[in-house]
Amino acid sequence: MFVFRKLYCRTFQFAFKMALPFLPYRKPKLIPCISGIAKICRQKNIRSVLIVTDRDIRGLGLTRPLERTLAKHGISYYIYSKTVANPTIWNVEEARRMYIRHGAQAIVAFGGGSAMDCAKAAGARIAKPKQNVRQMKGLLKIHKKLPLLIAVPTTAGTGSETTLAAVITDSEKHYKYPINDFSLIPRYAVLDYRVTLGLPADITAATGMDALTHAVEAYIGNTTTRETRRMAEKAVCLISQYLKAAYDDGQNKKARKGMLHASYYAGAAFTKSYVGYVHAVAHSLGGQYGIPHGLANAVILPIVLRMYGSACEKKLAKLARKAGIVNRQLKNQEAAQAFIQWIQELNDSMRIPRHFPQIQRKDIPVMARHADKEGNPLYPVPILMNQKELERIYEKVKGD
Repeated sequence: MFVFRKLYCRTFQFAFKMALPFLPYRKPKLIPCISGIAKICRQKNIRSVLIVTDRDIRGLGLTRPLERTLAKHGISYYIYSKTVANPTIWNVEEARRMYIRHGAQAIVAFGGGSAMDCAKAAGARIAKPKQNVRQMKGLLKIHKKLPLLIAVPTTAGTGSETTLAAVITDSEKHYKYPINDFSLIPRYAVLDYRVTLGLPADITAATGMDALTHAVEAYIGNTTTRETRRMAEKAVCLISQYLKAAYDDGQNKKARKGMLHASYYAGAAFTKSYVGYVHAVAHSLGGQYGIPHGLANAVILPIVLRMYGSACEKKLAKLARKAGIVNRQLKNQEAAQAFIQWIQELNDSMRIPRHFPQIQRKDIPVMARHADKEGNPLYPVPILMNQKELERIYEKVKGD
């Protein structure tokens, strides 16, 4: 990357870090179980709710407890269940129209990151009907209070219940739009492990590695705070203890509860400290090939950490020691390498592939351009890369 562009990126990131204490970050209020949603609605005189989810979640019957408790309290509800894995502008617009048509007064995002992203963007469109999704991409383009938004995570990984981000796919351009605004942070989050019991093993793996990526990228970036470092450390500790257990036994209540909290802590960490090029590359792969975001992050994470090399060794070593993954006596370089190897072995143990051979080389320059535009200057990464340098990541992710 050219010297002047590096200077611009680092100046932008430094200014953002200095502004952190003055920005309106907030954490969602926690609700321990599904039944608490109806109580909140009654307190706020909400009589009609839109539930945003997907077909699989609804097909598994996971929304039924919520439907029963809403009906019991005389609250009408309508369900939008067409959200796809990488939610599209079309999903957002259809959910928005359903909200308006039925006179809903609140939105419950019920599912993984896709349902939450769709719900957030739909809420933004309801708050700003004259501004389309494409105009919302980037940082702080909304500025208006959304309808009451309650998040119910059914996967332990995205951390979307804590974040100011929504990522929406433009299916016409094969491009993902990251939307970031404080108004997108849900007002309430329901951490009820019972809705995650029996989650398929492959989804458990991908979403769990998504949470790990959030924690690691937030931790090794240049805009961390004492609070976000502590949150990231908590997340990695819980993931190292419970992810494989949840993968091996989907009914393990302790593991499911631990992973929900890990996801929450990781989300709280990266909401303030941001992520890095792992996410930028993953978003472009999702937009181009429909690769699920958590799976993409899992494959890319060890590759990018190796490419960062000594720039993040000290931080990775500290994180590895905090989580009890390595011997405290190991030197930073050895500890960092052991931490990356632990990530790779965790992936392997959960049958996550090491590469995406379906990547087409002709697509790499376009995807790298999107990743460059998303990541620079916003993401406070250990090493800055331009489009050409980012193309090396795609080549390594593609494999031989």
